[in-house]
Amino acid sequence: MDNNGHKLTKAGFEKLKQELHELKTTERERNLEALKEARSQGDLSDNADYDAARDEQARIEARIKEIEYILKHAELIDVSPGDKVSIGKTVKLRINGNTEKYYNIVGSLEADPFENKISNESPIGRALLGMKQGQSKRVKTGANKETVVEVMEVK
Repeated sequence: MDNNGHKLTKAGFEKLKQELHELKTTERERNLEALKEARSQGDLSDNADYDAARDEQARIEARIKEIEYILKHAELIDVSPGDKVSIGKTVKLRINGNTEKYYNIVGSLEADPFENKISNESPIGRALLGMKQGQSKRVKTGANKETVVEVMEVK
């Protein structure tokens, strides 16, 4: 992981804190029960349940370390007032002259196209930064495809 800090909205930061809490409490406890159950089955050398529980334990512990690192190095995004597109703002976009849709500009860890969250590091997200309502721009996205984005609203 890089040492530059991860840009997170307050909501993203809180979501990671909640996931960390779940992992340290519920998930660890569930995994300990699975390990106890697998151990009670006898010989551990040919015990698939035990192997699966150990793999899950490793995944849980790795994710805990990852989230702790992210939270320790997180840079909380301060959404400043104004009419320019920046991380943490919601923008209404018209893409290629089609239907208008709202998107949130977020750091790369929070990006989720299914929730209309665009990373500030993506080609479109990077192009939008600093734009104002009414401005449009051609953006090269993957495979040299050009997309025209127009900012309809910034909030």
